[in-house]
Amino acid sequence: MAKIREIVGREILDSRGWPTLEVDIRLDDGTVGRGAVPSGASTGSFEALELRDGDQNRFLGRGVQKAIKHIVREIGPRLIGYEIGRQKELDQLLLNLDGTEEKSRLGANTILAVSIAYARATAGSRKIPLYRSIAELAGRPGTLLPLPMMNVINGGRHADNNIDIQEFMIVPAGSTFAESLRIGAEVFQSLKKNLTAKNLSVAVGDEGGFAPRVESIREILQLLIDAVEKAGYRPGEQVYFALDVAASEFFVRNEYRLRSEEGVLKRAQELSDYYRKLKRDFPVVSIEDGLSEEDWAGWAYMTSQLGGTVQLVGDDLFVTNKKRLERGIEQRVANAVLIKLNQIGTVSETLETMHLAWKAGYRTIVSHRSGETEDPFIADFAVGTGAGQIKTGSLSRSERLAKYNQLIRIEEELGPRAQMAKTEIFSSPHRPVS
Repeated sequence: MAKIREIVGREILDSRGWPTLEVDIRLDDGTVGRGAVPSGASTGSFEALELRDGDQNRFLGRGVQKAIKHIVREIGPRLIGYEIGRQKELDQLLLNLDGTEEKSRLGANTILAVSIAYARATAGSRKIPLYRSIAELAGRPGTLLPLPMMNVINGGRHADNNIDIQEFMIVPAGSTFAESLRIGAEVFQSLKKNLTAKNLSVAVGDEGGFAPRVESIREILQLLIDAVEKAGYRPGEQVYFALDVAASEFFVRNEYRLRSEEGVLKRAQELSDYYRKLKRDFPVVSIEDGLSEEDWAGWAYMTSQLGGTVQLVGDDLFVTNKKRLERGIEQRVANAVLIKLNQIGTVSETLETMHLAWKAGYRTIVSHRSGETEDPFIADFAVGTGAGQIKTGSLSRSERLAKYNQLIRIEEELGPRAQMAKTEIFSSPHRPVS
């Protein structure tokens, strides 16, 4: 088996122009595995911690030179000579080196960059596709292409407008991933033409979605209906909608303080009823972070009322953390979990959370971050784990398209073995798997 010969860390820039960490693991057989780490703008309070330099003279304090020093001085010397193919053991070694629950000493970004680079080095040395190597780790077939959830209109912290909901997504449902991508691209271009015709902004935000200034959430959803129909598709049959509310961002003193929708203050029950009405009037199949990350009672109510008809996704609620997901399962909260590797910090811990979700009947959505890199790792990860859904942004900005394009290549490589996830997952019964 090939062994690690050298580990190199470098400071690169993410899609927002901030520094982030990239790691190369070089093996003695000449293989190089590379991993780059994204960073979020809207982050959950319980995420594992990024390590930043804090030196205001470099990158306004956001440099990652401390992380690189940890790789040179601590991680590298411990891993030289380490064999490939031992992902769980390597990840545990990194956790032991850090020694904190939040990964605050070495940094979750430091640990994850090494974990991803090692996974890619293992696949490369074995001369198998990355998604297949991940499938072996996950114990999955590795042939399921995910439904794309494409962020086409931004609000909240991702936009300079008055719309509270952070992401308005389209979910194109083609018979193949290539067809789904084509449908999504056509709807995106149709939406751009419609916005231009109405003299609304077509500038794009962090994740490639438009950020028009409109009066209400319903107006945005109607813009999406019009775009889908103008592109020649049927809303609710070929294209569905998904929302990332990011409600923690406007949860103040136990109330949800909305800037739009008449600026009213709402309790969890009222907000849940509001979502029910949106679901009734528009083809909304998924609502992410519909309530605050600490409003457990509200989440339980919303799940009891809506969980049988719509996918309720915990992002800030669960932060890809097994312990928080266990609490959610016990309290019957949500029915799906967003999967972000940098929220937890290693490939192995991410897989553990996903296995817990599947066992409890929760759906999984592999996700990007708003500050992304060109690394398409999550595309291979989504197929390898058979997650069934992926969020990686809109139909613009190359760091988003890199993931979609990688999924096209994977589908082509799989050939007749490739399967496409179906929209039935949104309405399937919420029950544990055996």
